[in-house]
Amino acid sequence: MSVKNPPDQLRRRLVLGSIAGASTAALWTLAAGARHSESRAADAQRVSPSEPLALALGYTENAMKVDKSKFPTYMPGQACDTCRFFQGKAGQAYGPCQIFMGKEVNINGWCASYAKKP
Repeated sequence: MSVKNPPDQLRRRLVLGSIAGASTAALWTLAAGARHSESRAADAQRVSPSEPLALALGYTENAMKVDKSKFPTYMPGQACDTCRFFQGKAGQAYGPCQIFMGKEVNINGWCASYAKKP
């Protein structure tokens, strides 16, 4: 003879199963988001000084090496990390730049588009 589960017990199992399933789905979603962020960071492209736009703007990864005869607007102390177009975070060696369409530039770099942060 089989014993039937009362409706309350079935309802309880259903609710607990739903909660467990939702929790598992949420954890998987968070883990996938973290992996996606890590892969985006790893895939970020850095600006090459030999790219056409970089050449036109005199981009260099070391502001102290700016050719002052070609770019007389350069002033000592100017660098990407103090430029308004730089979007990197403190402590990073490279960060995104609006001028170079989101590609990463060296914080010690410089280009002719330099504009001091307000």
